[in-house]
Amino acid sequence: MIVKETKLKGCFIVKPQVFNDKRGYFVENYNKKNFNEALGLDINFVQDNESQSSRGVLRGLHYQLGKHAQAKLVGVIKGRVLDVVVDLRPNSETFKESFSIELSEDNKIQLFIPRGFAHGFLVLEDDSIFSYKCDNFYNKESEAGIIYNDKDLNIDWKLPKQDLIISDKDLVLPKFKNAKL
Repeated sequence: MIVKETKLKGCFIVKPQVFNDKRGYFVENYNKKNFNEALGLDINFVQDNESQSSRGVLRGLHYQLGKHAQAKLVGVIKGRVLDVVVDLRPNSETFKESFSIELSEDNKIQLFIPRGFAHGFLVLEDDSIFSYKCDNFYNKESEAGIIYNDKDLNIDWKLPKQDLIISDKDLVLPKFKNAKL
């Protein structure tokens, strides 16, 4: 596994080793011992989630508040997505900065997102399947978010606004300056 920290402290690109042969491929997407050693952390994932979406679906920017905050390990099983994170940690050097990366079934790249980050993704290919592990259970009362097109964050989502498919719930998320942190 190859691990590289992004420009956002504590947020890591994780590239598992892929073994290809004439039959196809094998990849170990997650091994707790190797993962924690490589990142120098002690993460205990407790929940696995998966979503399937069509091209243009934008989900986010979401996060959980307080004791229900979640660290995540995200990746794509099928298709391609633009994955985006925003540092919400007020004492961080990179507070309010964002990072984006394309995750796909071809590149097998994963992204580790620490607690204290907002997360969202834009589906770039029909029938994409997105997978993520969380180190804390979902809690509806603790969910929060930031509107995807906040001018202060200036995130380039790579697709024109008219091509985006966004839930009614995500369309009414607050701007960063009004978000609960």
